[in-house]
Amino acid sequence: MAKVVLGLGTSHSPMLSVPSKAWGERVPADQSISHTFNGKEFTFDDLVDLRQSEGLEAQITAQIWAERDKRNQDAIESLGDVFAETAADVGLIVGNDQMEVFSHDHVPAFAVFWGDYVEGHPRSEEFLASLPPGVARAELDRTPEVYTEWPCHPELGRHVIENVMSENFDVAQITRLSTGEVGSNAAPHAYGFVYRRIMRDKVVPHVPVFVNTFYPPNQPTAKRCFEFGRALARAIDSWPEDKTVVVIGSGGLSHFVVNEPVDRLLLDALASDDEKALAGISEQILQSGTSEMKNWITLAGIMSESGLGMNLVDYVPCYRSLAGTGNAMGFAYWR
Repeated sequence: MAKVVLGLGTSHSPMLSVPSKAWGERVPADQSISHTFNGKEFTFDDLVDLRQSEGLEAQITAQIWAERDKRNQDAIESLGDVFAETAADVGLIVGNDQMEVFSHDHVPAFAVFWGDYVEGHPRSEEFLASLPPGVARAELDRTPEVYTEWPCHPELGRHVIENVMSENFDVAQITRLSTGEVGSNAAPHAYGFVYRRIMRDKVVPHVPVFVNTFYPPNQPTAKRCFEFGRALARAIDSWPEDKTVVVIGSGGLSHFVVNEPVDRLLLDALASDDEKALAGISEQILQSGTSEMKNWITLAGIMSESGLGMNLVDYVPCYRSLAGTGNAMGFAYWR
């Protein structure tokens, strides 16, 4: 029987893939849009006023950015080492799509890929030029330099689909990733970051699992994501092949506005395997980028069912403005 032997949780923010001195390049874009924070919508200037007592000016110096960037890179290196040392036979990656595969015409709540491979396409100069500042350079860290076929595991993928369906999770099934609304023609960055930075281009046969964290009205709740994780674990456990399995959750933590209390709530609940606390995180909180915590919550369901305990590698809140915009980074493993 198959056995889950390792779980990994990682952020995949563009801030992890550009020099820290470039973090401020995203601020003009931050200033031009509204932001979700603690379940409410704010303008950038309103957030500056709201958070002025937090002393965020001390968080956005070149020295602090460089120190936190080093912590991020060290944590990614540590997760890559754990992945390599474990040498699991197959994998399952829980992530989300941001219109790289789907479009607003069709977004499944849950989907499982069971094709032979995921295609990796180098970014064209035209596509990179269309991206906002602070993002284009990051894409080079999450896509291959040449066309690549990252191996998947169709047999395990189909087994997972059939088993979670039997537990009343009506998942969409995918055998080939299409080009989504953003026209990226590449694997979603939630997965590309894992392939390149965590697996270091040594991608094991795996099953990509999609959770719709971002797009209403069919976002699964935190509770449903945890239960889905448990069902995924039971599906893996029932697979008759004698294989070891690594499961990776990609995304989060709080962004595009950093919210440290929410991050700590999540991390404490993960560490204590507190299903009630995880399931109780408000849907008002789990919106925008912070919604990617649901990939970690799905991972937590798998880890809970598999009996593996969490080891926090690092938690690094990375602010880039006085409004608190940025990305809180989380890195952890279970074994």
